[in-house]
Amino acid sequence: MSAPSPRSAPVAGSAHELNKLNKRLRRQVGQAIADFGMIEEGDKVMVCLSGGKDSYTMLDILRQLQVKAPVRFELVAVNLDQKQPNFPEHVLPEYLEGIAQPFHILEQDTYSVVKRVVPEGKTMCSLCSRMRRGALYAYAAENGFTKIALGHHRDDLLATFFLNLFFHAKISGMPPKLQSDDGKHTVIRPLAYVKESDIAAFAEAKGFPIIPCTLCGSQENLQRKVVKRMLEQWEKESPGRLETISRALGDVRPSQLSDRALFDFMALGRHSEAPLPDLHAWMAGAPASEVDVDDDAPAAKPVDALAAIRAKNFDPIWNP
Repeated sequence: MSAPSPRSAPVAGSAHELNKLNKRLRRQVGQAIADFGMIEEGDKVMVCLSGGKDSYTMLDILRQLQVKAPVRFELVAVNLDQKQPNFPEHVLPEYLEGIAQPFHILEQDTYSVVKRVVPEGKTMCSLCSRMRRGALYAYAAENGFTKIALGHHRDDLLATFFLNLFFHAKISGMPPKLQSDDGKHTVIRPLAYVKESDIAAFAEAKGFPIIPCTLCGSQENLQRKVVKRMLEQWEKESPGRLETISRALGDVRPSQLSDRALFDFMALGRHSEAPLPDLHAWMAGAPASEVDVDDDAPAAKPVDALAAIRAKNFDPIWNP
């Protein structure tokens, strides 16, 4: 693993620019916290610190907001040491002790598991992230944390949206706040409104001791990297486009999409509660009078399409 980047003071003459950037980040993080109710009185927040620029920036801004926040909350930085070869174990403790930040280092050899299970050349991120998430969730439950803060930024949210759109045929993304599948944990992403370039500039100016990830960072053909390059090209060709898309994620119009479970299209424009025509006859392309009828068969119940949509019990013809 490469040595961490050395800490350095901001470049001379740039103090004014750094101050402006710091204020912008603080405002954006504060806005995200307020918009999504991320932090409340008495919260114990586990700040997941990886050693990358994003998590360093998140911790720094949250510490600033903690001082003047209208509510009292606790911040504890938690790092998962995954036992990667040559990992500089001293870097994070030294940094956190230097700024008097409460912290805990978890140790779990997920590196060996991932290298053993995932075939050479295959993407490691999925398994690695699941194991990392499991370890962090377990520690949060054992130690009474009410919120888990992750360092995903605006560009991460956009990339996830397009990954799901292009590769998984669904419109979904990475929400600024979510509850874990088991309902036990609330995950927050305070950097949801912050663009990556601002984080990079802030981290460089502050001289954070960055620890690169060598487990998956060398896998250049990851789908996420492909999408990231696409977004960077869009922004280069049309500055401001990513901000526009980011705002669109917060302005969803269900009636303008095609998700029948999200919007009741069946009720739209109906003028009576009578059952809709038999769709099997429609799909067969024959008038109802020409459809063969078995006189001895029991009469079929009329299809109430509206009731079906509300019960999410769709006819297979409609929802194959």
